Amino acid sequence: MASVSSPMASQLKSSFTSPVSRSLLTPRGISGSPFRVVPSKRSPRFIVKAIQSEKPTYQVIQPINGDPFIGSLETPITSSPLIAWYLSNLPAYRTAVSPLLRGVEVGLAHGFLLVGPFVKAGPLRNTEIAGPAGSLAAGGLVVILSICLTIYGIASFNEGEPSTAPGLTLTGRKKEPDQLQTADGWAKFTGGFFFGGISGVIWAYFLLYVLNLPYFVK
Repeated sequence: MASVSSPMASQLKSSFTSPVSRSLLTPRGISGSPFRVVPSKRSPRFIVKAIQSEKPTYQVIQPINGDPFIGSLETPITSSPLIAWYLSNLPAYRTAVSPLLRGVEVGLAHGFLLVGPFVKAGPLRNTEIAGPAGSLAAGGLVVILSICLTIYGIASFNEGEPSTAPGLTLTGRKKEPDQLQTADGWAKFTGGFFFGGISGVIWAYFLLYVLNLPYFVK
C-alpha cells in the first residue's frame, strides 16, 4: 500500500508545486506571491468610527407634516402665521364665504383695475373717447375671462360629483372640502366674477368721467 500511494503522493505534490497550480492560488498570477491563509497581525492604519450626534438638527426646509409623498415643502415663509393668515383671507381660499360672493369680490377688483391700463395705454389714449373706449375694452376682457372660467369649469368638474378639494389642513386637521371645487360652486363663482367685473368697470368709468375725481386722466 505504501508503494502504491507514494507515487500518487509525489504526483500530487508536483502538481501543487507547478507554476500553473500556483497561479490559481496566487492573486497576481505565476509571478505573484502565494496566497496567505493566515490573516495579518498588523493593525490597520486608519480607524473609521461612526459617531452619532446627540444634538438634534433643525431642517429649515422639510416636507409638509413630515410626509415627502405630499409633494410640497414647508419653509419658514410659507409656514409663518402671517403668510398663512394672508392666504386664508384671499377670496380663493376663504371657504366660509359662498362661491358666488367670492366671484363677485374677485370680479370687482379685476374690473376696477383693468380700466386704467386700457385708458392710458390703449390705441385711443390721445383721443376724446379714450375713457369710453378703454372702459369697453376692459368690459370685453372681463367677458373673455368669464368664458375662460366657464370652459375650465366644464373641463375640470362633473355635475353631482363631490368636491375635489382636500379635506385636511397643513397641520393635519380635518375640514369640510371647499365647495368651489365642484361644478355648481364653480358656476356660481364664474357668474359672480362676470357680474363683479362688469360692475367694477362701470364704477371706474363713473369715477373717472362722470364725477371727474382724478383730473390727471384728461
